[in-house]
Amino acid sequence: MHLLWTSWVSVAVLAMYFWTIVTVGKARGKYGVKAPSMDGPEEFLRAIRVQANTVEQLVFFFPALWMCAAWFNDHAAAIAGAVWIIGRMLYAFAYFKEPSKRITGFALSTLAAVSLWLGALIGLTGLIN
Repeated sequence: MHLLWTSWVSVAVLAMYFWTIVTVGKARGKYGVKAPSMDGPEEFLRAIRVQANTVEQLVFFFPALWMCAAWFNDHAAAIAGAVWIIGRMLYAFAYFKEPSKRITGFALSTLAAVSLWLGALIGLTGLIN
């Protein structure tokens, strides 16, 4: 099937993103932060920031993932997508524990996303056939 690996990675990305949403919901309940408030204890703010930053990253990531898969290579896109997920999870767990330690996960996921974008550009321009 065409783009099978990228499709599975997309399912995993959506599951990871859903986990960030659930984490915010649990933090709202645990710390008594009623909607629509976006302010509360630091632990709540960490959860909401992880979720918000993930949304911000998805805007760049998903188009790059699918263009790389379509124009360059499904397997390469899926591998970079899996690296992105690992980076986002490292980012999240580090941010929950100590926000200043988030850089490794952020850097890994950013490198993966930029690699996807470059793969899309290479495929679109036909630099590698």
